[in-house]
Amino acid sequence: MLAATPIGNAGDASARLIELLGTADIVAAEDTRRLHRLVQNLGVTVAGRVISYHEHNEATKTAELLEHVRAGKTLVMVTDAGMPSVSDPGFRLVEGAVAAGLTVTAVPGPSAVLTALALSGLPTDRFCFEGFLPRKAGERASRLADLSAERRTMVFFEAPHRLESMLRALRERFGAERRIAVCRELTKTYEEVIRGTVGELLLWAEGNEVRGEIAVVLGGAPEQAPGTPEDHVAAVNELVAQGIRLKEAVAAVAEDVRVSKRELYAAVLAAR
Repeated sequence: MLAATPIGNAGDASARLIELLGTADIVAAEDTRRLHRLVQNLGVTVAGRVISYHEHNEATKTAELLEHVRAGKTLVMVTDAGMPSVSDPGFRLVEGAVAAGLTVTAVPGPSAVLTALALSGLPTDRFCFEGFLPRKAGERASRLADLSAERRTMVFFEAPHRLESMLRALRERFGAERRIAVCRELTKTYEEVIRGTVGELLLWAEGNEVRGEIAVVLGGAPEQAPGTPEDHVAAVNELVAQGIRLKEAVAAVAEDVRVSKRELYAAVLAAR
């Protein structure tokens, strides 16, 4: 069972989490010291066995944990904060349990991704989570290039000492006017959400010693003007070359680029 833990404020712990920590046969924890501090804050005594389970040992520990589940033990896995497997250990365990036909469930709870998204002031109807960008400049630039046309709001995690270089890379790829929010220390005493443009927040980061856990929420690419039907003839012909009927190709392209099907069909015929 995956269990979400507070991302900052211990008061956000759910009643189910508290119950599980006190009753589970095994608690697999990303950091046993942080687990100890959490249960102290919650006033819980862990009755079961505590096993360290993190990114450096999950490849070797997963099989052991699954054997305990096969034997009928109740296993709960927690990470330092938030939901396991979201930029944290847990995926291998779920993957192995599914492959073995074992029951997997979750105790929902705090999520830095959703909290940052909700507080950002940016569109929430469609979004994607990109986790941490690569540390190396070239790899980071390549990842951002892949996101150039992304229309959904994007959520990233970043270390405070790399925030300035990240914002500079975002400015280079998306421009200084793209809307953005930097969310710092969510749910904690010194929670702070700074909203503005990429250029504005880069100036803020350059002038401040940023500390704490960081989530960055970036607005998606603006909608492009649909253009004229003639601009999209090549796209229709490309679909036709793939074996799609002309009317179906016209309908698909017209819907995608928001132009009139009748006018696009006429433009295709005229080009021939």
